[in-house]
Amino acid sequence: MDYIDQLEKAVLFIEENICNKVTVEQVANISGYSYYHFHRIFQAITGETIGNYIRLRRLSKAASELLYTDKKVLDIAISCEFESQESFSRAFKSLYGMTPNTYRKNRIDMIFVNKKPLAIRDLKHLYQNITVKPEIINISEKRLVGIRYTAAISENPVYSMWKLFHSRYHEIINVKKNANQYSICEINKIFDEKQFDENASSNQFIGVQVDTFSKIPPNMYGKILHAGKYARFIHTGKTTDLYITYQYIWGTWIPCSGYALDMRDDFECYTENFLGIDNNNSQILIYIPIK
Repeated sequence: MDYIDQLEKAVLFIEENICNKVTVEQVANISGYSYYHFHRIFQAITGETIGNYIRLRRLSKAASELLYTDKKVLDIAISCEFESQESFSRAFKSLYGMTPNTYRKNRIDMIFVNKKPLAIRDLKHLYQNITVKPEIINISEKRLVGIRYTAAISENPVYSMWKLFHSRYHEIINVKKNANQYSICEINKIFDEKQFDENASSNQFIGVQVDTFSKIPPNMYGKILHAGKYARFIHTGKTTDLYITYQYIWGTWIPCSGYALDMRDDFECYTENFLGIDNNNSQILIYIPIK
């Protein structure tokens, strides 16, 4: 756990100096380790380099100031240690897919690519409870039967919906032997990640894999989970910590991976290794569709 303590010191130093010139060597010195050793540990635990973390945090701070202050774009660029408005705009557009002025007019605090500051709880979770380097796999098509509901990230009745699903599980016939259960965020045909914030609603599906769609119970639905390429992460621990895993996926892995998101459903798979919502050893498989 000594690494976590040193990482926390480094992250606090970065946050305190996010508006100042700071070098990777300075951050490493705060940790008490050599540059090479600390750089390797930081990347192994957080899934990114120190320099990349600083860059993403500065861009996320700039994005917040574009939405919640009246500062000029140039002033925001200079305060976030960019040499010019032009260099800032290029970096911002590369990450957010739009110019700073368009982002400000859009008034959407995007959850994709926004980089939250790492807290000690986040660092411990990354160190112990998540695969920072996912397995890239192809899955085959699956047939599911279950329930559908609408929710937003900020207000998601997921626990009550799972309770409802389990109360009706016995009604589903043709369940595959040793079938897994799934929680799916259904992609909208007109989905635009630039319009997606914590209040944007989406359809959610909870279901189990079946052999056929015959005799689907009333007020339940059949769903095809399409085949394709996915990045598969393993979340270990309580479901209350899932948000930390998703913060890493959205704020670190997606912008740093080199992969492009594919417009298919992302989903969670619950196998025999899921031991309950409050079990520290529970495992949930998270699948992110990629091209």
